[in-house]
Amino acid sequence: MRSLSIAATGMLAQQLNVEVISNNIANMNTTGFRRQRAEFQDLLYQNLRRSGTQSSDTGTVVPAGVEVGTGVKTAAVYRIAEQGNLQSTDNTYDVAIQGKGFFRVTMPSGEDAYTRAGSFQVGADGQLVTTDGYVVAPGITIPADAIDVSINGNGEVSVKVDGTVAPTVVGQMELAIFFNDAGLESKGGNMFMETPASGTATAGVPGSPGYGSVLQGFLETSNVNAVSEITSLITAQRAYEMNSRVITASDEMLRTMANLR
Repeated sequence: MRSLSIAATGMLAQQLNVEVISNNIANMNTTGFRRQRAEFQDLLYQNLRRSGTQSSDTGTVVPAGVEVGTGVKTAAVYRIAEQGNLQSTDNTYDVAIQGKGFFRVTMPSGEDAYTRAGSFQVGADGQLVTTDGYVVAPGITIPADAIDVSINGNGEVSVKVDGTVAPTVVGQMELAIFFNDAGLESKGGNMFMETPASGTATAGVPGSPGYGSVLQGFLETSNVNAVSEITSLITAQRAYEMNSRVITASDEMLRTMANLR
């Protein structure tokens, strides 16, 4: 019976749906995390009677054929680029993005990665780095004798050295934007990599047209909505149960047919 395999595809689809939702819930407190959503498509149809074919020698046409679906498949799991809330940390090197853009990070391999998690720190050489020690491009070094560090909305980093009155600009933060944020590849550790689907990164100064601004002393929280995710989880669970009942019903029908005498 087709219903057995159809219901099986439905259960597999809802299993994936639950996995995506569970990952969202697990990352409710992950800095800069963007929730994901699974999208599904119906599978190919079996045409038992094709619509539009002639039903007689006089040229009459079948108005509606007989198409039987074969189930469901996963089309995509895409990322929802919605701004997360801004949480005050009062940490000098915490920086949040308000609007579009990603911080560019230089990986140990020399490749560029991108992140929304602005929980930065200062390395042993004074460079601004991520929590894993990766350098935040284009490379900003904080002097060892700096007594105050400020980052304005345009990403300009200024420091005040003991014994001086006027602050000194030591670097300029950059943001990268993509034509299709959903096409970025997740690498874990709050990092994304450029792909042909995302398009090439375009670097710019924060606050310029098309780019978000930055806010010192804040972090962008996850954009996961707990109530929405729990509702989606219940819906996926009920859909999984209904598909399992289809398999049970199909099995009972086959048992009845096998017991015919």
